Amino acid sequence: MAGTAVIIGASGGIGAALADALEEEGHFSQVLRFARTLPAPFALDITDEASVRAAAELVQSKLAGKPLELVIVATGLLHDGERGPEKANARLDPDWMLRNFAVNSVGPAIVAKHFMPLLPRDERSIFAALSARVGSISDNRMGGWHSYRAAKAALNQLIRTMSIELARTHKRSICVTLHPGTVDTGLSKPFQSNVPAGQLFSADRAAVQLLDVLDGLRPVDSGKCFAWDGVEIAP
Repeated sequence: MAGTAVIIGASGGIGAALADALEEEGHFSQVLRFARTLPAPFALDITDEASVRAAAELVQSKLAGKPLELVIVATGLLHDGERGPEKANARLDPDWMLRNFAVNSVGPAIVAKHFMPLLPRDERSIFAALSARVGSISDNRMGGWHSYRAAKAALNQLIRTMSIELARTHKRSICVTLHPGTVDTGLSKPFQSNVPAGQLFSADRAAVQLLDVLDGLRPVDSGKCFAWDGVEIAP
């Protein structure tokens, strides 16, 4: 079998489904699950660089000569208790904005900082992070959701920027962000009432769709954002 896959955020709906799907496919010799909370076997808090660094060191110790072929960051923050996406300018709160950026953009970038050096230089490898269509600046016609939109836009830019540097040493690498669509998880639960029929995906279906997208990507696609159906999302 091939090398190692790492799923970060494996206690969440999409993350757990991604890890399960990869294990069922049997392509990887091991699928390592990381999350801030149980039931993931390995701890990782993306808002704590020391935690991210320790997780990367743990992965390196477990490679045993097998390449790290896939890293997916499946974490995200949209709401927490009474706090959620802002519907008006007057609802902006600096603390909530900073937390959105910490979880949705800075955290995945720090994961990339520590995990990208573990990717093989001469073999195909993928680093992917879950983003959202609302992170597209050119596609924003509705307004609202200020902090989440801005944090996902920042994530897309960070991945684009980091992909350029990665390509200089890892010619076959692919570094992208992914929009999974609206998935039936806790993250989207308060916002599912307006989802058109047939466009609310189960976590299992979303995972398979995302893995199919990754299978079809080439190094020339690195730095871009792709939706669940394989269509590139404009910046």
